[in-house]
Amino acid sequence: MILHVEEAEYLGEYRVSLRFNDGTSGEVDLQRELRGTVFNPLRDTDLFKNFKVEGHTLAWPNGADFAPEFLKKLMQEQSQSAA
Repeated sequence: MILHVEEAEYLGEYRVSLRFNDGTSGEVDLQRELRGTVFNPLRDTDLFKNFKVEGHTLAWPNGADFAPEFLKKLMQEQSQSAA
């Protein structure tokens, strides 16, 4: 199965609630991932919160996106470290 983000909801700051097509869901904080030329502008939360589910993942108008596999792994890691 190819992993897809099916739903995403902005939660505040750099946090997003995600639901994947394999049934997993949870919350991810992307603040530490906003590095580099394409991601630096997203440190402005007004820009960050303007993502859409596009091409099966989160995407922003400036061309930034994250692979769904990366998002799921990060979500799971963050969930485990919070427990």
